[in-house]
Amino acid sequence: MARPLRALANVGVMLATSFVAVAVTGGGAAQANTQLCDKFGSTTIQDRYIVMNNRWGADTTQCINVTNDGFAITADHHKPTNGAPASYTAVYSGCHYNNCSPGTNLPMQVSQISSAKSSATFLYPDRGVYNASYDIWLDPTPKKDGANQQELMIWFNHSGPIHPVGSQVASATVGGRAWDVWTGNNGSNDVISYVARSPINSWDFSVLDFVNDTKTRSKVTNSWYLTSIQAGFEPWVGGTGLAVTSFAASVNGGAGSTPPVSPPSPTTAPPTTPPSTTAPPTIPSPTSPPSPGTHVDNPYVGAKGYVNPEWKAKADAAPGGGRISNNPTGVWLDRIAAINGVNGGMGMRAHLDAALAQGAGYIQFVIYNLPGRDCAALASNGELGPAEIDRYQTDYIDPIAAIQADPKYRNLRIINIVEVDSLPNMVTNTSGASATTTCQTMQQNGNYQKGISYALGKFHPIANVYNYIDAAHHGWIGHSSNFERAADLFATVAKSATGGVATVDGFITDTANYSALTEPYLTTNTTVNGTSIRQSKWVDWNDYVDELTFAQAFRNKLISKGFSPSIGMLIDTSRNGWGGPNRPTGPSTSTDINTFVNQSRVDRRIHAGNWCNQSGAGLGERPKAAPAQGIDAYVWIKPPGESDGGSKAIPNNQGKGLDQMCDPQYTGNAGNGNNLTGALPNAPLSGNWFPAQFQELMRNAYPALR
Repeated sequence: MARPLRALANVGVMLATSFVAVAVTGGGAAQANTQLCDKFGSTTIQDRYIVMNNRWGADTTQCINVTNDGFAITADHHKPTNGAPASYTAVYSGCHYNNCSPGTNLPMQVSQISSAKSSATFLYPDRGVYNASYDIWLDPTPKKDGANQQELMIWFNHSGPIHPVGSQVASATVGGRAWDVWTGNNGSNDVISYVARSPINSWDFSVLDFVNDTKTRSKVTNSWYLTSIQAGFEPWVGGTGLAVTSFAASVNGGAGSTPPVSPPSPTTAPPTTPPSTTAPPTIPSPTSPPSPGTHVDNPYVGAKGYVNPEWKAKADAAPGGGRISNNPTGVWLDRIAAINGVNGGMGMRAHLDAALAQGAGYIQFVIYNLPGRDCAALASNGELGPAEIDRYQTDYIDPIAAIQADPKYRNLRIINIVEVDSLPNMVTNTSGASATTTCQTMQQNGNYQKGISYALGKFHPIANVYNYIDAAHHGWIGHSSNFERAADLFATVAKSATGGVATVDGFITDTANYSALTEPYLTTNTTVNGTSIRQSKWVDWNDYVDELTFAQAFRNKLISKGFSPSIGMLIDTSRNGWGGPNRPTGPSTSTDINTFVNQSRVDRRIHAGNWCNQSGAGLGERPKAAPAQGIDAYVWIKPPGESDGGSKAIPNNQGKGLDQMCDPQYTGNAGNGNNLTGALPNAPLSGNWFPAQFQELMRNAYPALR
C-alpha cells in the first residue's frame, strides 16, 4: 500500500487557474448551495471560506455539492494507489496561490499568533481509497502566491493502501491525541504528517499545537508565517460520499498582528501540468541504535532492514533483478542444520554478523520446524515427526535462543516469524472435508501449541527480540466460523507461554501467500442487483476480500482476547501485487454476480485456496514501516523467486513430498473448490530458486518496477 508522491504543492499550481475563473465570474460573492463540476472550480461560503473542487490529478468527472456549511463529493475515480490522488478537494481559510478567502488575516507571523483554532466534521463512505486531512501551510515570508516551503498535514482518517510521503519517524501526543509522525519531501516542499491511530469524525482543536510541534521537527520558527488552513480529502478510488459538513477556522493575533488583507487581483496563471517529483523512499532511513536492552513498540520504524546476501546474489544474477535485490527478506530456519548453515551456506550467526556489517537495524528470521510441520501441505513438511517435541525444544529452539541472546547483537532488532501455517491448521484442517490425518494427530498431541508456547517463552526475555505469530490469511481465517476460533486459540497458546501474552509483539498475515493487499473495486458491502457479493463463488461467504482489512480487523479481535493494544500486524507483500496487463482498472459492469466479482478483483487466482507457485502473480508493496493503522510493516518474508514446492516428485532428504496443489494438472479438492491449482510448471522443491517465477513476479509487480 504505497502512499504515492505527495502532490499538494502541485495542487497549488492548479489553484491559480481556478482563481482566475472565479475572479472573472464575480470573485468573492458567496455561492453556497450550488454544484461545481469544473475541474478547478471554486466558490465561497459564509463570506469567509473558499471551497475548491481541485480535481488536478484525474480526468474522471468529479462534482461537489457546496452548501453553506461545507461540501460533498460525487465521483468514481480509479487511480492507481501507487500514484498521485485524483484531487485535493477542500474548504479553507487563508491564502493559497493568490486565492485568498474573504476578510482573512493570513498570512500571519507565528510569533504574532495568540491562538489558532479550527474545527471540522467529516463523513466517510464504506468503500473507496482516500485520506481525510487538514493541510496547513507555512512559509518564511508572508507568501500569498506560489508554493510554501512547509506543509503540515493532519490525517483524521484514511482508507486503503496509502500513507504520507516519506517515512514514520516518531510518535507524538498533540492536542491530547496520539499520532504517528511522518516526515518527507515531495520535491517542492517539506512535509510533516500527523496520522491519527483511529478515525476522527469531528474535532475542535488548536492549530497552534501542531505548528509548535512542527517547529521541533523542521526549519519552521516563530519568524515564519501561517498562510492557510485547509480541510478536505484526497481520493484515489471512488469518492462519492466523502463530505465535510462543517468547518470553522480563526486565527487571532497579539500585539503587532498582521492586519486583515483583501483578496488580491489575479495574476497570470502558471502552467497547469504539475511538475514531476521524486518518489518517496519505501524504507525508513536508519536511526541511531537503541540503548542496549531497549524494546521498542515497532521494530521496523526508523531501522534499516537486513539484506540477505545469498538471496541478493541470486536476484542480481537474474535479468532485471538488481531493481529489487536490496530489499530486506526473511531468513528461513527450516531445519536444525540451518542454524549453522546447510551445504556451505550461511548459518544464523553468519547472517547476524552480516547484518551488523551492513549497519542494519533489524533482521527477520522465520522459525519453521515444528514437529509434524505444515500438516496440511506435503510440499513443506519438515524433518521432525509429530511426536518429536523434545527435539524441537532442545535441538532447535534452545540453540536459536542462545545465539540471539549473544550481547554482540544487543543493538540489532531480531524479528522472529513464529511457525507459519501451524496454529491456523488447527482451526481449519482437523475436521470436515479439509481434515488431514497429520493435522488431527497434531491436534490430539498438542505439540503445535506446546512448541510455540515454548518458543515464545524462550525468545521473549531477550530484550531486542520480537515475536510475530503467523495468522494465515483472509481466505483462510476470514470466514466467521474461523475468525473467532483462531483468535481464541492464539490467546490460549500465548497465555500458556512463560511471560504470557506479553511474549507476543504482533502477528503476520499472508506469509508466503498471494492474497491481494487491497481490492480497490470490491468490499463485502458491494452488491449486484441487490445480492451481496459474499454469495459469489470467489468470496464464498467470507467476511473479508483482502489482507489489509482482514489484518486490521483481526488485530482488534486479538486485542479483545487479551493481547496488548500495542500489538502490530505484519503483511507479507512479497508476491501479492497482481499487476501486469490482466489487472482490472475498474469495477465490472456485469449484472451477473460471479462475472462481476471475477472481472473486478485484482487477485487473479483461479481460487482463493490456491497457494503454490501461482501463475500471474507479481511483487507487491515494497517493505516499509507503519504503512497503515495497526500495521507495523509490509514485509517480504517469502523471498521472491523461491519456490513453494515441486511440481512433481523430487527426491530429497528434507522430508518434502509432492503436494498435488503444486501440480499444474491437478484438478483440485475440497480446499480449492475442485478447481485447477493455477501452479506454474517445472517448479523445484520449496525454498529452491525458481528463475521463471522470479521473472514473472517482476513483470507483474504492483506497484510496477522501474
